[in-house]
Amino acid sequence: YLPLTLESPVPSDLDIAKKQTPKDIKQLATEIHLHNNELELYGTKKAKIKLNVLERLKDAPNGKYVVVSGITPTPFGEGKSTTAIGLCQALGAHLKKNVIGCLRQPSQGPTFGIKGGAAGGGYSQVIPMEEFNLHLTGDIHAITAANNLLAAQIDARMFHENTQTDQALYNRLVATVNGKRTFSAIQQRRLNKLNINKTDPEALTEDEIRNFVRLNIDPTTITWQRVVDTNDRFLRKITIGQGATEKNFTRETNFDITVASEIMAVLALTTSLGDLRERLGRMVVASSREGVPITADDLGVTGALAVLMRDA
Repeated sequence: YLPLTLESPVPSDLDIAKKQTPKDIKQLATEIHLHNNELELYGTKKAKIKLNVLERLKDAPNGKYVVVSGITPTPFGEGKSTTAIGLCQALGAHLKKNVIGCLRQPSQGPTFGIKGGAAGGGYSQVIPMEEFNLHLTGDIHAITAANNLLAAQIDARMFHENTQTDQALYNRLVATVNGKRTFSAIQQRRLNKLNINKTDPEALTEDEIRNFVRLNIDPTTITWQRVVDTNDRFLRKITIGQGATEKNFTRETNFDITVASEIMAVLALTTSLGDLRERLGRMVVASSREGVPITADDLGVTGALAVLMRDA
């Protein structure tokens, strides 16, 4: 364990964090019997553990799982994180148990707001505290990018459907490359969803082309909001599309905090890259004017979302 010098009066959380020199993450991994090929390093103080460790340890006995549930913190901020870290310190340093704490990655919104960070406090905190409370491994930023890409695709699709003919939309979506059109895998899934059992883009009828290219999104049913990982209250309700090039296609929308995005829930539940892609594709973002749910897969953006979230 790292040496610790207790001071009285107790310094601020930041001063305590700065007086400690964190262990190199590779040394810590060795101490808890992880192999080098089971780590994905983020500098010298942070790393992710790859899922292949589960296969190596599948026959090892399970440990005990202790949950620190939601509690009302004291005025000094001793809440879930501080209690969980203090519990780990007690079990590890005093009872000599092999113990690892599992904490959520903090959002920058509360970090810069009145609540502050989520690294614990006093002598029961995560270090390096600044890196933990801010970007850490960048997963929340990846969620922001993926979420807002999908939001942009929704508005872009409505704009193009409102300003172009069926054939023009079809030419954009199924472009001719080297003199030939082909459907992508995601376009083939949309055709199957529409019960259009054709693989040749030139074989679609006018009605089939219309059904394929037009999602007919009802703007009043859009549930997918843009997100930002900052506590900016003036983005809670905004009007978009006011630029001259948007041809007066304006609508009211709002921003949420990034960790409220459905992509955050998907990231928490997913078990593999393939499972991630499938879950992202099933996300419902709105309904058509006919009442049909519109998914990320219908918008053709599932692959791009998966790429952005691949390392999260």
